[in-house]
Amino acid sequence: MVTTLDERRARHVAEQVPDPELPMLTLADLGILRAVEVREDGTVVAGLTPTYSGCPAMAEMRADVAARLRAAGFARVEIRTVLDPPWTTDWITPEGRRKLTEAGIAPPGTAPRRTGGPVPLQLSATRSAVACPRCGSSDTEETSRFSATSCKALWRCRSCLEPFEYVKEI
Repeated sequence: MVTTLDERRARHVAEQVPDPELPMLTLADLGILRAVEVREDGTVVAGLTPTYSGCPAMAEMRADVAARLRAAGFARVEIRTVLDPPWTTDWITPEGRRKLTEAGIAPPGTAPRRTGGPVPLQLSATRSAVACPRCGSSDTEETSRFSATSCKALWRCRSCLEPFEYVKEI
């Protein structure tokens, strides 16, 4: 018989899995972990939403969640990819944003609002100001639209002269 305690324990285990690209954050901090349920037969089903289609870290995230759940004593584990609604940087928790800043990575601002239908193509300039996670200055400049991962950009602070990564709004 499945209990609420089993489900809470499974969720707690899954919530602790670090993101492979931003290991200071958990999948829960990023809002990637969407759901955890324990079926009547004891199977744990966890739902993950990729940050974008083709995210190369998804395979590792799926494997990490499954491995940790099995190590916690859950013999049957199923990981599902949840694509609707699509992930947005607005799902990063306040705790996740704090951890990004503490790691010297500027957290994203509010994601652009989208309506139903096709995704509009925007040919506008990139964000004009990103606060430096080290000194707080907004006198910053983008040096590269892409960083170690495609969801981050490289910026430099003109005040403290430190380079930093910035998580782009999605």
